[in-house]
Amino acid sequence: MAKCDQCGNDYDKTFQVSKDGRSFTFDSFECAIQKLAPTCAHCGCRIIGHGVEDSGTFYCCAHCAEQQGVKGLEDRV
Repeated sequence: MAKCDQCGNDYDKTFQVSKDGRSFTFDSFECAIQKLAPTCAHCGCRIIGHGVEDSGTFYCCAHCAEQQGVKGLEDRV
């Protein structure tokens, strides 16, 4: 069994995710999202969809980007 890098649960069905040359072990997608997903610069939610980006700043949607003064971004469909 292996321990989840997010919650510490010792679990027999863990999986690994590699990001930027590092490997992480998780017991659920929920823990993987909590540890690895970026957060919206406006509302703070975890971005688990496409999101939008402006000059290296991530937002969960074009509305949040607009609330921060970013113009011209559109949500992907």
